[in-house]
Amino acid sequence: MSAALIFGILLALMLTSMPISIALGLTVLAFMFTMTQVPIESVGLKLFTGLDNFSIMAIPFFILAGTFLTRGGVARRMIAFTSSLVGHWPGGLGLAGVAASALFAAVSGSSVATVVAIGSIILPAMVDQGYPKRFGAGVITTSGALGILLPPSVILVLFGVSTNTSIGALFMAGVVPGILLAILMIGITLVIAWRRGYPRMARASWGERWRTFRESFWGLALIAIVLGGIYGGIFTPTEAAAVAAVYAFVIAVFVYRDLRLRDVPKVLLSAANTSSMLLYIITNAVLFSFLMTNEHIPQNMAAWIVAQHFDVWTFLLVVNVVLLAAGNVMEPTSILLIMAPILFPIATSLGVDPIHFGILMAVNMEVGLCHPPVGLNLYVASGIARMGISELTVAVLPWLVAMLFFLVLITYVPVLSVWLPHHLGM
Repeated sequence: MSAALIFGILLALMLTSMPISIALGLTVLAFMFTMTQVPIESVGLKLFTGLDNFSIMAIPFFILAGTFLTRGGVARRMIAFTSSLVGHWPGGLGLAGVAASALFAAVSGSSVATVVAIGSIILPAMVDQGYPKRFGAGVITTSGALGILLPPSVILVLFGVSTNTSIGALFMAGVVPGILLAILMIGITLVIAWRRGYPRMARASWGERWRTFRESFWGLALIAIVLGGIYGGIFTPTEAAAVAAVYAFVIAVFVYRDLRLRDVPKVLLSAANTSSMLLYIITNAVLFSFLMTNEHIPQNMAAWIVAQHFDVWTFLLVVNVVLLAAGNVMEPTSILLIMAPILFPIATSLGVDPIHFGILMAVNMEVGLCHPPVGLNLYVASGIARMGISELTVAVLPWLVAMLFFLVLITYVPVLSVWLPHHLGM
């Protein structure tokens, strides 16, 4: 009954078009005032302690690094580099867009930033070369979702904080699935382009490839600095985020010089706005999680599932259905912060590897970014391509089907997620 009341209040508030963060907070206050004897002072305490976590500091730093990279010309150089490698294949510019998205995702940690940075450059170029706008929009919308899976990923940081799972292990666990999904996206793009006879670019010389690599080197080096620093024991993921922010500032302003010093305050303000919004959602989600735990809802759900004698396969199927359904009404951050504290204890009680479960949730969030009605990538790509959401939804279908197939693969072949971190002793 408590669970029905809590989720009923939350759903009713969300149906009024209230922001999810405010709906979470009001749900907690309404239920605690009327249905519990918990001292209301505990709300203020939880609001403070919810963000009193060293790992959460990684989020604003990674967001700041991604903002500097988006404004600092890194995306343009990555597109030039990937175009020199695969541009001569059928649909070469589309393939370059997927590859550039994978590289940019690996330095920005954000799907939306990847769609903005890569899409705003490559989509007009694809239209100029004769590609249908629908094809280009489908490519950038779905390949941008790689930002959730490839490290450093803000979503994986949130999962690690929410479930007390090693963020470093989660980052490494995202490498193999991220590369596999990028290859799958390239394969779908290549097949569509080959069947429809889309144009290809002239083959680049090795000299041209070397030149574009040298120009994009400083951006690509951030991947090695962040991951190498974490797994080399030089710094923690949070310290790596701070290093990434400083490094991104230096290359954007002093190396590439695409960002002027007088524009830096605007970048800081933009990153602060995004960080504040995300941290506010986190704070209210912590309150919601506190209420759920106080009412013993996760514990009761776990006991019920165990009593039903669900095997692991059935449980993971239910998890995917629940998360995909939630993706129709909530954005990824909110889904993860609400669902992870509920589902994680049940998963571990059934013997699911915590790292595997984190990657499974991340892939579900990727799918949610690319389908209506609240897929953030759809709305960002819609603004870039000047296309309606319904038209864009049809455009992304081939890649979306491939992502669903990939979700099944990740769900039932856990070795894809856990092999690398376990091999490294994490």
